Formats: sequence, structure tokens, C-alpha cells
Amino acid sequence: MATNDSINILNSAYLAVEYIDSFLPDNPLQQPFKNAWNYMLDNYTKFQIATWGSLLVHEVSYFLLCVPGFVFQFIPYMQKYKIQQDKPETWEKQWKCFKTLLFNHFFIQLPLICGTYYFTEYFNIPYEWEEMPRWYVVAAQCFGCAVIEDAWHYFLHRLLHHKRIYKYIHKVHHEFVSPFGMQAEYAHPLETLILGAGFFIGIVVFCNHVILLWAWVICRLMETIDVHSGYDVPLNPLHLVPFYAGARFHDFHHMNFIGNYASTFTWWDRLFGTDSQFIAYREKEKKQQVMVKKAN
Repeated sequence: MATNDSINILNSAYLAVEYIDSFLPDNPLQQPFKNAWNYMLDNYTKFQIATWGSLLVHEVSYFLLCVPGFVFQFIPYMQKYKIQQDKPETWEKQWKCFKTLLFNHFFIQLPLICGTYYFTEYFNIPYEWEEMPRWYVVAAQCFGCAVIEDAWHYFLHRLLHHKRIYKYIHKVHHEFVSPFGMQAEYAHPLETLILGAGFFIGIVVFCNHVILLWAWVICRLMETIDVHSGYDVPLNPLHLVPFYAGARFHDFHHMNFIGNYASTFTWWDRLFGTDSQFIAYREKEKKQQVMVKKAN
């Protein structure tokens, strides 16, 4: 009975969104995107699309999303939004991070990406434009992937902080007490595999078109680079996502090392009380700000 109710609710929600979508103006980018997609299908094999296309999406998305945070360090106005203002970025740290990223991307992640084609073939995942789900279905699927990945990340990340194994694996990621966007995937190769496995669980559950692979890559990179950016910028559209943790939440994890283990959302830390030190820290900050205002 409960299952039928859930299905009815989902169907009603789907019809409601579809009804609203029918009143929205046509997307001017849809036709160019369709032409580009069909051109890709006509000129490249599925293996090339799944492998080299996925690598290209990852690399371009990663470094483009890192650009704003990289540029912020040169803009004096943006320094008031830097969370740990006493720990500026240095060229030495950024160069070290970049070299490790290249190793992880091409020697750890690329072999995994090479399995994308075989995954799509085994599960008969379509590539055709006509089979592509609507935008709101892809958005819902990405949110579902984020919920699953967040749960995986919370428990495995918390395990990696255990005193018996922390120094062997996760300590690498914590070399930077004050994180910056490019550092999001700076990690020990084993951590890349352990925490990265959570990325693929949602794909296995939801994937009904290759577009979800790329959409979820972009969404996940957008989130992890944002929370590692080191800047709490106002009007960040990601803050509109319910229960989104954000840069300040994860920045505290790098500064404190304990607590705030989730990747995207706040509910697991709230449920298990692992955000208590962060809450106390924020309350102390607010009291200090009030005192400064009164003094002025």
C-alpha cells in the first residue's frame, strides 16, 4: 500500500512539473545542443564518447570551475569573503596540488573512466537524442545521486578519520588547513577510490541515458569545488539547495579536523551530532561580531 502511494505521489509530481514546463518558453540553446549531440553521435563511436568524452567533461569542468576561486586571491575586494583570512594561498601549495591532481586524474580516474563504455553496454544505457530524459528528470536524478553519495561519503570519510588509519590515507587531503578549490580532488590514490566509489552508486541506480553520467559529474564537481573554495560568497546559487552544507561548513572540517564529515548536506552530521563543534564555533563567532558592532 505504501509503495503504491509513493508511486502515485511521484507520478503526480512528474505530471505537475511537466505541466509547468509546457508553459515555459522554448530553450534557445536546445536546438544547438541537439545539433551538437547528433554531430557527436554521427562522428564518434560509443567507446570514444563514453571514454574520451567523459574525460573531457571531467577535465574541462574541473578546471573551469576552479577559475573563480583561483582569481579571487588576486582581487582585494574578495578577501573579505575568504573564510580563513590569515592563511592565504601560495604558489608553492597550488603547484604541488596541481601536480598531484594530474597524477590522480590520469593514473587513477582515467582507468575508471575507461570502464564507462562497458558499463553503458552491459546495462544497455542509450546515447540517442530521442532517448534523452527531460531536464527536470535529469535534475531529480542528480539530486538522488547527491543524496546517495553524501551518505556514502559521510560514513567512509568518518572512518578515514579513525586514528588507526588517518595518517596512512586521509592525512594527504588534510595537508591544506585552509582549502582552495583546486584542492577538492587532492587526495591519496586509495582515498580517490574509496570515497569516489560513492559517485558511481547513484549512476548504477538512476542512469537511463549517458547524459546523466556527464550531468552528475558536473554537479558533483561544482559542489566539491565550492565547499573547498575557501570563500563564503553571498548570493551563491548553491545555497538555494535544501540542507546544503557549503564552504563555511567544510572549511571548518579542514581547520578543526573533527566533525562535519558529509560532502554535500548537513543532515548526517546533525543526526549524529558531529557538527556540535562547528555550531559552537559559529555561535562564538556571532557573539564576537555583536560585541565588535557594539564597540563601534
